[in-house]
Amino acid sequence: MKKKNFSEAQIVSILRTQETGRTVKEICREIGISDATFYNWKAKYGGMEVSDVVRMKDLQDENARLKRIVANLTLEIDAVKTVLEKKYGGLTINEKR
Repeated sequence: MKKKNFSEAQIVSILRTQETGRTVKEICREIGISDATFYNWKAKYGGMEVSDVVRMKDLQDENARLKRIVANLTLEIDAVKTVLEKKYGGLTINEKR
């Protein structure tokens, strides 16, 4: 996969240049990307400000961190259930003796 050449802030500013009346082909030729790349960027970042992109990135990072926490807690709960089942002879947590 090709290395990312443009930051989110640069992408937003490139998309803004189209709003000034320049054609997509001119913009793409100038910065060296394909039309498809431009339209993919427009679908992802269209209508955003730089601050919105920064906030989106922060939210994505936080979401990934929370998903890792949930995965770790799920593993811990599963491990505790396994230990309890072995210790108490196959009873599940919801059953009463």
